[in-house]
Amino acid sequence: MRKGQITTPSAESLATAAKSAQNGGADKDLPPVHLWNPDFCGDIDMRIARDGTWYYEGGAIERPGLVRLFSTILKKEDGKYFLVTPVEKVGITVDDAPFVAVDVNWDGANEAQNLTFETNVGDRFTAGPDNPIRVVRDPQTGEPSPYVEVRAGLEAIIDRKSFYRLVDIGTHKDGWFGLWSGGTFFEVIPSEDMMVD
Repeated sequence: MRKGQITTPSAESLATAAKSAQNGGADKDLPPVHLWNPDFCGDIDMRIARDGTWYYEGGAIERPGLVRLFSTILKKEDGKYFLVTPVEKVGITVDDAPFVAVDVNWDGANEAQNLTFETNVGDRFTAGPDNPIRVVRDPQTGEPSPYVEVRAGLEAIIDRKSFYRLVDIGTHKDGWFGLWSGGTFFEVIPSEDMMVD
């Protein structure tokens, strides 16, 4: 290797470093990536598709444990996504959101309601001020794309079945149809758009 040359780590070396860092943390599931600021090592050929499938060098990563491990060292900075360990930082491609919310459960009602989501990689969290829900509508079709923040700017797209379940328990407030969770009302769609002729 020439002096000053940047070498890009492989997925295997990242996994090894991530596992080592994860095992050394207080929380075995989530390493303290917010404390890690290593030098950028370049981009690697890793991509997260819109359906939540992770790809490496064109092939799907089939091992759920490895996908979970990578998901715990994912970081978003300035709109870009990186896998970060204490000593390495590499860029990856994310087609939409890095996670998919594949299930939702709720307890309580109205202002006391809590929505608990589960992602495709096993994260569980309750929507609220730190985990907001947002809906983006396609300007041409009007079709909604709902998202919920998992942690530190990393979002999950809410899958269709979960979104339909949420619509069933939604309510109207101040001209909006939306959802309560964690003491917060999340606006989904203007109430007038819910009217059917």
